[in-house]
Formats: sequence, structure tokens, C-alpha cells
Amino acid sequence: MEENQLDERKTKILNAIIRNYLETGEPVGSRTISKYTDLNLSSATIRNEMSDLEEMGYILQPHTSAGRIPSDQGYRFYVDHLMQEKDREVSEMKEFVIEHTEKMEQVLKQVAKLLANNTNYATLVTSPRYQQKRLKFIQLSKVDDTHILAVVVLEGNLVKNKMLSAAEPVGNEEMLKLNMLLNTHLNGLSVEEINLGTIAVLKDKAGIHSQVVSDVLDAVAEAIGEDEDLEIYTSGTTNILKYPELSDSQRAEELLSTFEEKQQLVSLVAERLEPEDSTGIQVYIGNESPIQTMKDCSVVTATYELGEGVKGTIGIVGPKRMDYEKVMDNLKNLKSQLDGIFDKKDKT
Repeated sequence: MEENQLDERKTKILNAIIRNYLETGEPVGSRTISKYTDLNLSSATIRNEMSDLEEMGYILQPHTSAGRIPSDQGYRFYVDHLMQEKDREVSEMKEFVIEHTEKMEQVLKQVAKLLANNTNYATLVTSPRYQQKRLKFIQLSKVDDTHILAVVVLEGNLVKNKMLSAAEPVGNEEMLKLNMLLNTHLNGLSVEEINLGTIAVLKDKAGIHSQVVSDVLDAVAEAIGEDEDLEIYTSGTTNILKYPELSDSQRAEELLSTFEEKQQLVSLVAERLEPEDSTGIQVYIGNESPIQTMKDCSVVTATYELGEGVKGTIGIVGPKRMDYEKVMDNLKNLKSQLDGIFDKKDKT
């Protein structure tokens, strides 16, 4: 809708105000805009257009200054248009040879540091997590007459072990049948796909060992539902202090502690790791951020995908006047370097 509200002239003036403010951090006046754009408009015309933009909520007049600064709505308009432009192929950044790095942890720390150095903002990168986990296979092994070890293997070769109690002794032949029964009916399914009908069939075929089947299903649900530890690597947190609007002692202290403690950062990345979430770039401006201490910042995140169902998040936190174009270029480059690493390794 916003696109329809702004004609080409207003869009150019708004872009000029935002770009100028991003560079200087100072409120922008009509005289600056007349020099800055190729519109060849008088200062009076630009003042009228700026007055309209202010009424529409795209720019604000701070305190007693004659100049204007972008509102969150103005930044949103700019970012949405910029993202459309950025859909083209991004030029390759300096070589980032991830295949030769021994540990994913080292790679992700490097990613965070590289981003912080390139952008001069604070950065965060999460460890990858498996999404839409499916059951690969189940192995039941007899420990003694009344105890069974269930080994549940999920997609991505995540292994969970569970000790089960059997009401009736399970013989070797019965154990073999239970293994065949469970694997035939459950392999490749997610927990949502294991329906009541499937459970009823399994219990019926298991006969006196139906309770074992129930316990195995509980173990599968627990294994699939269990959250792996989410590591968050951060870098460049003190870069925040370079921006006057964020360096106020209380504000800076709150922001720095958010990065140090990291628990709050989980809320920022958790929704990006939902299975149905896209792997594009997400921008939170001001109050759009899920983290209270970042309401004076802009946060840009991207989801990287190492392979089928294995995702993580890269994020950049800076002032609202951040260089969105540079941030998006950096994120897209790193994302393209990280995407599909597991797939590539499988082929080599």
C-alpha cells in the first residue's frame, strides 16, 4: 500500500533523506536535499514534499531542529525497496573456504568476526539445528528379562537412548519381531505423522508387548521434540559504542549485557529457525525487535541452510541509520557461502 502512497518524487526525496542521515547522523534539511538529488527542484518545493512525508509518517522533526530524520515507517519503506533491488546476484566476497575448516564452531566464530569487521556493527551467529526431524530407525536391544534399551536414530544421525521396562520377558525372536514391526511402520515419519491409527495397529500386532510399543513411541516423541543446545556466537559488541545514539551509558550497558548473557538473543533467532520459516533476510526496525533492549536499533537476520533441514541464523545489530545495503550484501554473501555445505561434502 505504501508504494501507492508515494509517487516517484516523494520516493526520491525520502531515499535522499535516509541516505544522507545514514551517512551523517544529522537531521536533513531541504537545502541539503536540493544538492543531493537530481530532481532539480527548488527548496520550497522540497519543503512542501517533506511536509507531506512528515504528515504521512515517513519522517520526523526532532526537537528544535529544522531538519528531518526518518521514522521507523520511513526506514521500513526504504528497506523493503532495497531488499527488492538486492534480489539480484550478489558479487562474490573475499574467498571464504569453509570446506577446509575443521570445526563448525570455528567457522561460525569466524563468520561473526568477519561480519563485525566488515560492517562495524555487532553480530551474532547461531549453531545449526536440525528442523523437521524424522525417525531414521529404531533398535531395541535386550538388557535383561525386564529391561530393553531403545536406540532412536533421527534424520541427521542424531541418536537418543532410552531404557525401557518390560512387564513380560521378551525373547530374542520376539525382540526381532518388535524391531521389524516398529521400523516397518515408523521409519521416515515425523512425530506429527505417527497417528492414532498407526499406534493402534502397532499395539495390536505387538500383543502382550503393547506396552513396550507405547514406551518406544513416547521415547521417539521425546527425542524428536527435544531441543538441542543452541549456541550463539557474537562479535563486535563494542562497535555499538561507536554510535552516539546507542552509547548513552544505560542504553549501552543494557545492550552489551544482552549480548553477553545471550539468553535474550534466543528469542530473536528462535522464530527464524521454525521449519516453515523462509530462508530470506528479515529486518526488525526499532520496536519491531522482539528484544526490548534493542528498540533503538535495527536488527537484520538471515537464515542459512547447511543441508536438508539443517538451519542456523546470522544477525547484525546496529543503529537505525545502519548501512542497510552493505549489511544485506554481507549477509547474502555469507549465506551463499554457508548454504548447502553438507550437500557439497556429500558429493565430494
